Amino acid sequence: MANSRLQKLLAYLRPHTLDASLGVIALLVVNGLGVYIPLLIRDGIDELRTAFDFDRIWHFVWPIILLASLMWVIRMVSRILLFGVGRKVEFDLKQKIFQHLLILEPSYFSTNTSGDLINRATSDVDNIRRLLGFAVLSLANTVFAYGLTLPVMMSISLRLTLFAIAVYPLMLITVQLFSEKLRNQQLAVQEELSNLSEMIQEDMSGISLIKIYAQEANERRAFRRLNGQLLGANLNLAKTRNVLFPVIEALAYVSLLVLLWLGSGLISSGKITVGDFVALLLYSERLVFPTALLGFTITAYQRGEVSIDRIESILTVQPQIKDDSNPIQLPTPVKGELTARNLSYTYPGAKTPALKDINFTINAGETVAIVGAIGSGKSTLANAIPRLLDIEDNQLFLDGYDLTRMRLQDLRSAIAYVPQDSFLFSTSIKNNIRYGNPLAKQTDIEYTAKQAQIHAEILNFPQQYDTLVGERGITLSGGQRQRTSLARALLMDAPILILDDALSSVDNQTATQILENLAEGVQRKTVIFISHQLSAAATANRIFVMEGGQIVQSGSHKELLASPGVYRSLWSQHHLEELLR
Repeated sequence: MANSRLQKLLAYLRPHTLDASLGVIALLVVNGLGVYIPLLIRDGIDELRTAFDFDRIWHFVWPIILLASLMWVIRMVSRILLFGVGRKVEFDLKQKIFQHLLILEPSYFSTNTSGDLINRATSDVDNIRRLLGFAVLSLANTVFAYGLTLPVMMSISLRLTLFAIAVYPLMLITVQLFSEKLRNQQLAVQEELSNLSEMIQEDMSGISLIKIYAQEANERRAFRRLNGQLLGANLNLAKTRNVLFPVIEALAYVSLLVLLWLGSGLISSGKITVGDFVALLLYSERLVFPTALLGFTITAYQRGEVSIDRIESILTVQPQIKDDSNPIQLPTPVKGELTARNLSYTYPGAKTPALKDINFTINAGETVAIVGAIGSGKSTLANAIPRLLDIEDNQLFLDGYDLTRMRLQDLRSAIAYVPQDSFLFSTSIKNNIRYGNPLAKQTDIEYTAKQAQIHAEILNFPQQYDTLVGERGITLSGGQRQRTSLARALLMDAPILILDDALSSVDNQTATQILENLAEGVQRKTVIFISHQLSAAATANRIFVMEGGQIVQSGSHKELLASPGVYRSLWSQHHLEELLR
């Protein structure tokens, strides 16, 4: 399992191998210079101590200044490179997770909460970013610092070296301090993260809508823009940290006191020189910072391991509903004839089929109402037509062609579907209506709004079509949300329109008027109207009555009333309710 996680980490890093390699090489150079500079100082102190010459001071000072400046520049470059790799991996992973979620079927989101998915796409990715950014930097810096510094320290004095590093384990509990600038930049990052999380949550809630209108590409572009803003805020935060972390090295350390205590006796006894002692002080100080960050590195690695498993549990899920390996080309124009042959479907884990041996043919341009009690299979049938469910092949046909053999993009472009939950995005009414066709003209938007019987009400809103509807359309009534969703579907001008109880919050008179509008015109749509409003359903060309996952009756309103059965009972109950109102 550990090897598998390591392989995943390497896979995340692979696109950025050059930056990571350059960052590590820069760290090696920094540590090499860090070892050489104290030796120059040692030699200068010992030489000037025996024969002081002011002119000789500059012989040592200038090389030290130049090397220290070069060391600082290379250190900044290494941190920018390695922190940048972490941020770029974070960007790649979020983009990859979001794109993968868009191709999964809606049933996946019924078993995985949007909050958990958002947390994995943000917090867990952030943990991996820390592991591949700061943790890699601190780990490489620690290895190079100890590997290059300890041998030189031991060559000067083994005893002082052992005493100096004896207190380093205490530094594992070092707490990082943040300045005001860091707090402000962290706040900016959190705000961008909130914007990103909000979009993820909305898109996961409206995943069916995205698929019905085939807007995956537009959602990818919008997500990329927000993700890019978050990347910029994070890079600004990382640059500030890169400047502040070296300041931590100026803190007083216990190991220095140990050296001062023991070193003076060794100097007086002649076992080490003053230059050796100063070099040991500098080397000890160099080891404090990387040692102190080991605790952070260990914590980041532990969190990263868990996060890798959580992220990969998403990325390894394969979509059950996908394009056929050899899809057929759907002829244009699409007529809109739908045929079912022994259509059956059972939800995963269920024992009773939701649909059982259904057969029908809906002619192009025909309006068919589907009625029945709750749980009779009406919505399951509606979801099967645009392949929101993983149905078997050779059961559903569009214009004589098997639905499962068509490209999902082609199939869903031919179907406008208004589900039970009239989901609206937190933007203007105009943008909600033109969601499936972002370039639609205002006249077309208003025309479809009139068909959906919502235009007059929109004109009474404060900003009319530019009025914001709030999250999930909270500022609108249930009927207004449903009619706005209907206008959105009508703007697609698809040959097939499915209304899955999409007018349940609309009065019977308005619902009847909407259906009459849809039945008018030369290019009539094939309309499948699922509803409990029998007065509106009665205006359809035909009515399918469902019970127990089967179509038990079929015919016009008059024909069904003329024969005993489920429909007559439903109509009698509906008529009685109307009288009692």
